[in-house]
Parts: sequence; structure tokens; C-alpha cells
Amino acid sequence: MPFDLVPRVITVVGPTAAGKSALSIALAHELGGEVVNADSMQLYRGMDIGTAKLTVPERAGVSHHLLDIWEVTVPAAVAEYQSLARAAIDDILARGRVPLLVGGSGLYIRAVLEEFEFPGTDPEVRARLEEDLAANGPAPLFERLRHWDPVAAAHILPSNGRRIVRALEVIELTGKPFTATLPSPTPHYRSVQIGVDRETEALDERIAARVDLMWAAGLLDEVRRLLPQGLREGRTASRALGYQQALAQLDGAMSEAEAKDDTVRGTRRFVRRQRSWFKRDPAIHWLDGASDTLVADALALAG
Repeated sequence: MPFDLVPRVITVVGPTAAGKSALSIALAHELGGEVVNADSMQLYRGMDIGTAKLTVPERAGVSHHLLDIWEVTVPAAVAEYQSLARAAIDDILARGRVPLLVGGSGLYIRAVLEEFEFPGTDPEVRARLEEDLAANGPAPLFERLRHWDPVAAAHILPSNGRRIVRALEVIELTGKPFTATLPSPTPHYRSVQIGVDRETEALDERIAARVDLMWAAGLLDEVRRLLPQGLREGRTASRALGYQQALAQLDGAMSEAEAKDDTVRGTRRFVRRQRSWFKRDPAIHWLDGASDTLVADALALAG
């Protein structure tokens, strides 16, 4: 089948708390769609409150795929996600439905939409870097990454030891900057990409309100339930925004006010990085999440 006749994937992307989930539900009802999750933290089973995962009633009858697929001890793996997401999308298309790829994890979105091959791994190199991380923390490794690949460093949180280790591993194995190993965009699916954002001041307020709601809704109890399942040992899950602060509060290292404030600050920093990632993609059509015509504007793009 010619590529321009291949059924489309519709993406709904953008920063945290901009309104992606609500828009995706409205689009799914209008278009006969099903949602494929592209939020890396919502892949974890039991991490519901801190990731703002929609409850079953909030999904309003719309089928959602790739929620709750990993235990909290499993390190995130984009290559595995790519395979699972494409299988879900292909199944949705085969049933004559419209796949909606929804989330704020830019690399996950790109891995699904584009022909994206991942550099290999080496257990010895990975183990050495992880030992360095465990012994000295992420700061010295981040400085090494910033020296070797400042472009990659600009898009990785200095506290995200897992991603720093992966970038340094690829650099060591390939002899090239991590960003140089990322391929030029070649589409795997025909897609319409819709971005949702809001004015910074309004989004900051929504983030603060969301964090207050997380604690009020029982984030600490959720974290307590996840501790016996290995949350503290999970290299990815334990560092998720909100969860690392809740753990610090339970350990007595932070008060509740400090934990909430740190989560708000961390989320706002993360939003800046999300915007930086997505704004580089000229294929994304940006809409105002506060607009009264948001759904109509998105349908016009999707149509």
C-alpha cells in the first residue's frame, strides 16, 4: 500500500498538566479511537496518583493500551515500549479504529512514529557506569556527559542517573555523541501530531494544584503500598517526580511542605525540557489547552 494511503496515527503530545488526557478522550469519542499510552511513568503498575493516570470511570468507555504493564522494579526500556506500542497500534488499525498515541515522553513518541533503531548495550560498560553512579551519584557523570555531548546533556535532567548512564554507554560504545546516534526522521506511520500547551503562568498554577491533589488523594499511602513491591529498588520508578519526594518524606528527610514544593519545582523543570523537545518538531500543530474551541480545532487537524 502506498505510504500516503496507510491509515494514520494521531498523537496528542505536550507538557505535563496541559490537558492531553481530556482532549484524547474527546477525540476518541468523536473519531472512534483508542488511546495508546506514551507516558513512561504510567507504564508502571500501581503508580496511579502520582502519574495522574486516568481512573476507569475517567476513561469514559475509551479503551486504553499500555497502562500498568511493568512492575515497579523494571527499568524503563524504550526499545521494549516501541515494540509493544506498535503492536497495539497495528491491532487498533486492523480493527478499523483510530489509534491515539498520547503522552509527554518525547523519546517514546519518536520511537514509535519513526524508523528508530537503538544502539546496542554492553553489560561490562553498563555495570561500570552504574557502579560509578551508585558510588558518586549522578553529578560527576552528568559533567562528563556535558563535556562529551552538551546537546544530550541539555535534554537530560542532571538527577536522571539512568539516562545519563545510557547516554555515556552509547558514547563509549560508538565513539560518537549520543545525539549523533539518533537517526534522521523517517516515518514508520503516517501521523497527525497535535500539541497541547498553555501559558506558562497558567500551567505553573495547574502543576501546583495537581501536586496538592496528589497528596490529598493519598500519594503517601500509594507509595507505602508499593514499597513491598520493590519501589525503592526500582531504578526508574523510584526516581519519578512525586515518588522520590514521597519516599523522602516517609524517610523523614523532607517535611510534607518540602516534598510538595520540591515536586512542583521538579515538574516545572521537566516541563521546560518537554517543551524544548517537542518544539523542535515542525510536524506538531500546537493548540491552546485553555481554548474553548480546543476539541473543534483538534478535530479539524485530525480530519
